[in-house]
Amino acid sequence: MDDVTFRLDNRPGALADMGAALGAAGVSIEGGGIFVVGDEAIGHFLFADGAVACAALEAAGVRVSARRAVLLQRLDQDRPGQLGNVTRLMADAGVNIEVMYSDHDNQLVLVVDDFAAGSRVSAAWSAGTAGA
Repeated sequence: MDDVTFRLDNRPGALADMGAALGAAGVSIEGGGIFVVGDEAIGHFLFADGAVACAALEAAGVRVSARRAVLLQRLDQDRPGQLGNVTRLMADAGVNIEVMYSDHDNQLVLVVDDFAAGSRVSAAWSAGTAGA
């Protein structure tokens, strides 16, 4: 799974045009979000194949700025404090979380500055050996 960062003009229809281009290319969005900052919208969307998504976006004139691997983390939604716990473990390992959102399968999606260290924390969390 890859997080793709892209920029759209802040105008009615920009997101619709982007969605139509992805649909026409047979690319499904697995999660993400888009946020307006000034005159542009910055998107972070999750794709099963980021290279294919980038090609479809660029062919439609969308300004793609990054494609990065993500960590997918399942939290126990019935236990308050899960987000704080897993993100504290990341911080204690020196991992900076640069982007966070949820996917369509209710998993936490993390884009981090140190993928190897973040992967170790994520694996320990999933195994129940890291303060879960």
